[in-house]
Amino acid sequence: LSCFQKDILNLVYLCEHFGLPEVAAYWNGVIEMNDFQKHRFARRVVSTLFNTVSDKKIAILGFAFKKDTNDTRESAAIYICRDLIDEQANVAIYDPKVSERQIRQDLKVAADEAHVTICDDAYAATQDAHAILILTEWDEFTALDFKRIHDQMQQPAFLFDGRNLLDLEALNQIGFEASGIGQGLGMMLDAGYWMSDKIKDFEEMEVWQDARQLAVHVYSDFHSAKDFSFCDQIKRAV
Repeated sequence: LSCFQKDILNLVYLCEHFGLPEVAAYWNGVIEMNDFQKHRFARRVVSTLFNTVSDKKIAILGFAFKKDTNDTRESAAIYICRDLIDEQANVAIYDPKVSERQIRQDLKVAADEAHVTICDDAYAATQDAHAILILTEWDEFTALDFKRIHDQMQQPAFLFDGRNLLDLEALNQIGFEASGIGQGLGMMLDAGYWMSDKIKDFEEMEVWQDARQLAVHVYSDFHSAKDFSFCDQIKRAV
């Protein structure tokens, strides 16, 4: 939600104001984890596309922070697109409600920026693309002709569903290399490395209980993952 970061930062401020630095640190960790996930998504795209997206076309479907709005405040799409542009990717963005002016303002790019193209529909955005990123859960994306889209893309055609909106099995049967978010061992290990650093920070602050609570939350989130080994290590540690 666009209010998520603002509300959590308010909690951090209030905790610090009332002399609760340990609790403030806990909530600040939530913000850090949220930011980490945004950048992790872009890194995963780069690594999957053979460790480079330079001069590759990446179709961005959705720019608003959620469907049925043109609100882009704190949208994950902003951070993901910026990271990809920094990697010299050519991003082709389509959102049914967000204006080109707003997108360029959020990305801090001029109208003549070669790495950013704003498209009128999803088919234009995906034409000759190397990969598709679903970043807003617009209903119209579920009705797209993905066979048509696959056939007009560069091969192999990658699709990253950042909203777990689509039927990945059906997409893979068409020929896509399709994956969702929050799935698989790679995501679990990445978050585990982040958690190790946070636990270390909490130990230095002698607030092990907060670290324990945070670790258990992560363990719960990963409970349905395929490989429990790293999660079990966290659980045993706390």
